[in-house]
Amino acid sequence: MFKRPHYIALGTCALLLLALLNLPAPTSARLKLAVGGVFLPLFGLSSTAHSFVDEASYQLLPRQTLIREVRRLEAENDQLRLQSAQGTDAIAENNRIRSQLGLLPRGTWKPRPARIVGRDPSTWWRTLLIDHGTRDGARLNQPVITAEGLVGRIAVVGHSHSQVALIGDTACGVAVLVVETRDQGIVKGPQSTVESGIVELSTFQHSPQILAGHTVVTSGDGGIFPKGLPVGRIIDTRAANAGLFTTARIRLGANLNRLEEVWVLEQ
Repeated sequence: MFKRPHYIALGTCALLLLALLNLPAPTSARLKLAVGGVFLPLFGLSSTAHSFVDEASYQLLPRQTLIREVRRLEAENDQLRLQSAQGTDAIAENNRIRSQLGLLPRGTWKPRPARIVGRDPSTWWRTLLIDHGTRDGARLNQPVITAEGLVGRIAVVGHSHSQVALIGDTACGVAVLVVETRDQGIVKGPQSTVESGIVELSTFQHSPQILAGHTVVTSGDGGIFPKGLPVGRIIDTRAANAGLFTTARIRLGANLNRLEEVWVLEQ
């Protein structure tokens, strides 16, 4: 049997419920927001607790497992950056030729990871050795790159290792394209100073419109390097051969001095 105070409390609750049900919509919304604000710290505390548990679980994982996961994520990030660089040039190309018919599709390249395992002191700035040989599917002239830019091509193939000729060396001529002006040229030694991260571009004609800061990518000519691989950016230009051609210095995107891992492109 309810006592009088119980009836009073029940009646008060009923009156409050009726009042809440008859509140205007804007007032009701503000009230709900205020009530939610009261409980928000509790939700935040729960989220913090879950975060703490997640961090604690990571701390319990073996160090080698964490290192492998970090390396996997770094490799995945590099691969996505490479795909993004190729995709940007593909979009530009598609915009220029979208009205044409019968265009052959561009080839799909698969990047394979490889590690730098040695350099010949006598050719330090011209070649490097990677742990990627015929057993791994390596072939002569396969492009070698990083996420930042072109490194070179496979010049000598062995069973377990391959020698890479670096961009700027006489053994690694690269046909390139200036993105902003569509001027084409070639990067080839011996004028290039690879040790400083700078190579020289010789255009096929005088191109005064090429400016510092312009982006240089592979042109796809020559059949070795696919079109659109990042090479670097123009530093400066000058006229050559009595103004018949233009020579430009390019700062490479890939830092050839500090390479530890690279990607070998397979088609």
